[in-house]
Amino acid sequence: MPNKKTVALTREQYENIIEAMRTGSYFFRPNEQIMTCLILEANLGLRIEDILNLRLSSIIKDGDRYRLDIIEKKTQKKRTFTVPYEIFEFISAYCTKNDIAPTDLIFKTKERNVQTYLQKVAYYLGYENIGTHSFRKFFATEIYINNGYNIVLVQQLLQHSSTSITQRYIGIGSEQLEEALRTHICLPKQ
Repeated sequence: MPNKKTVALTREQYENIIEAMRTGSYFFRPNEQIMTCLILEANLGLRIEDILNLRLSSIIKDGDRYRLDIIEKKTQKKRTFTVPYEIFEFISAYCTKNDIAPTDLIFKTKERNVQTYLQKVAYYLGYENIGTHSFRKFFATEIYINNGYNIVLVQQLLQHSSTSITQRYIGIGSEQLEEALRTHICLPKQ
């Protein structure tokens, strides 16, 4: 179960973490595998345990699009959704570069290893309350903001049972609610 104190990444934090993983530092080595699985979590909105169980053959060409059909490990719910072509190409290039067969697991690491490495990177960058689930929350928050604050859309993408869960998940707090009320004043002109 994810830590409830884990926060959604900002875009700047996401970019800084990915860049640090790509280049490494005196404190940790570069790690393309972990960087790639977190990029996929941030772009597909899947939980880390589902990312770690992906195979290239899990992505099916369906007409002019690609789709992913999985059973989520945590909920045991079937999840079918389109994988944007750019993401499919990114995954394919990673698999080709690393000689990963279509039926092999793309990532040969454990969730604990991803979390431990991410903690080193977050510590190095001075970020607190960052975990693998921060990337799923980043996905949700970005979708929410970039799609007209459509909470139902985000709820469906994450397969949450209610919008109230989704609201807590993406961190819609009282400050944002008050700002929404303040900016929605519709008084008649006098």
